[in-house]
Amino acid sequence: MTVRRTGLLGAFARIPTFEAVQYREFRLIWLGWGGTGLALWMDQVSRGWLIYQLTDSALQLGLVRLIQAAPFLLMSPIAGALADRYDRKKQMLWAQALDGSQYLLLAALIFTGHIAPWHLYATAAASAAVQAFQQPARQSLLSESVPAGNLTNAIGLTSIAWNVSRSLGPALAGALIAAWNTGAAFLGQAMLLGLATVWVLQLRGAPRSDDRTPHPRRSSFLAANMDALRFIGGSEPVRTGMLVLMLASLFAMPFVTLLPVFARDILAAGPTGQGFLLSAMGIGALTSAVLIASFGDRLPRGRLMLLGAAVYGVTLVGLAFTTWFLVFAGLMVVAGLCNVACNALIQTIVQANTPSELRGRIMAVYQQNQVLLTLGGMLAGVLATAWGAERAVGSMGLLCVVGTLAIFALIPRARAIR
Repeated sequence: MTVRRTGLLGAFARIPTFEAVQYREFRLIWLGWGGTGLALWMDQVSRGWLIYQLTDSALQLGLVRLIQAAPFLLMSPIAGALADRYDRKKQMLWAQALDGSQYLLLAALIFTGHIAPWHLYATAAASAAVQAFQQPARQSLLSESVPAGNLTNAIGLTSIAWNVSRSLGPALAGALIAAWNTGAAFLGQAMLLGLATVWVLQLRGAPRSDDRTPHPRRSSFLAANMDALRFIGGSEPVRTGMLVLMLASLFAMPFVTLLPVFARDILAAGPTGQGFLLSAMGIGALTSAVLIASFGDRLPRGRLMLLGAAVYGVTLVGLAFTTWFLVFAGLMVVAGLCNVACNALIQTIVQANTPSELRGRIMAVYQQNQVLLTLGGMLAGVLATAWGAERAVGSMGLLCVVGTLAIFALIPRARAIR
């Protein structure tokens, strides 16, 4: 680990919220995380805008998102095993370079007038596939870049970077599209990935711990992933964290899929109101990330993880019965708080209780929540069609509450997880 710094950087790192910044490897990972986060959030706007511009089809907007979920399901087991078997830094480099290349390709196709909808589908799948390889490697390196006592602070700081990116990325993409066209936005995304790759190149790489478990190179990919699943089944903290993640990803987080319905048909707030509501959720998310980074490992992770999931569900029930815009906006702030509390604390629990030699595969399982988010969004749409958006969101929130209370009652030691 890097020794503590003096001077301006040292003073910055002495602020409890930014304590992990004193470690060089973490700083590089953190900066790279911010760059890739900006590119990903820009892609939410630029790819959606372009596909709608080319097709005038809302259905194809949804299909693009569905296509992006499939590679996480198919590629994550391979990505996790590779992250444990080979060099995690190289895996990140190759994944980021390929991701940046497909953004460059899209920019070139747009500027030359050869862009077609199938290009967006193909690159959406390719981008999701390489992102599936990025995340297990990056998250494994993250936990090895700081001492164990700084892990919660480090993950809180990555949540800050992610939520700042969520605020800035769409605005930056929109500005580039308005000033030039979507080609400029994709070019900007490629440049951000290039910058993130430069930071990853500077990583020294963390040494692996010497353990007594069979090295993953000696077993097949299937056997390696079965080892990871057996570990999750045998580790109560990891298993509990994964269960809470499944609940939140399937029943709570996908409610934003129906936000346009609430903004237009129930609150009569229009697109401007929808943007305000998303900003309110972003404020809550950023506040939660700052609090988690500031208090770090002093937090009772297990209790807060369960509380965050339960309050998330209760908040959705409240949203279902709210017709006042300002009350709805206030509840969106609470939803943002709970969203980050669930994600950041669960990730900390999982990483802190996973040995280094298994971390890539375990984090590959963790990132399968992207598939659950897509399924949850589809479930929300089906229920909204049958029952209406209010009952759909309220029912899913209630399921999240019931599931969390069941975990609280049936796994009492979950409350004591640190």
